[in-house]
Amino acid sequence: MSGVMIIGALLRAHAPLVQVVPEQWIKAGALPEDPALPAILIRTVSSVDHPFLKKGAVNLVTERIAVTVRAASYRDQRAIIRLIRSAAADKTGTIAGAAGVSVLTAGTGPDVRGPGNSFEQTQDFKVTFNEPT
Repeated sequence: MSGVMIIGALLRAHAPLVQVVPEQWIKAGALPEDPALPAILIRTVSSVDHPFLKKGAVNLVTERIAVTVRAASYRDQRAIIRLIRSAAADKTGTIAGAAGVSVLTAGTGPDVRGPGNSFEQTQDFKVTFNEPT
């Protein structure tokens, strides 16, 4: 289980987002050389285990996840960032098979120019979940 999988599941389940960015363009790890725009890339920035002194059945994990949108216009970029936030922010419970999930926003990155003169911006999330030991 990973924060990338959790965020990916939330994004793909959010109908308003998938109407704008098809599921096949919501990717983990890397985008192909020439993706159709708009596209979304989900990556792990950092991961911290919170071990317990007494080993149990689960380990608490906190990951910082970056969700980068690549769009053809600044307006599309901003609209998709809002959809990403509505899809994933402040979610709790069992998500993508992970128990004890908590998703919080962790900052929005700067506007940058991406490959092919595209418009990019990143929304970060703090994802905490219980990982079986």
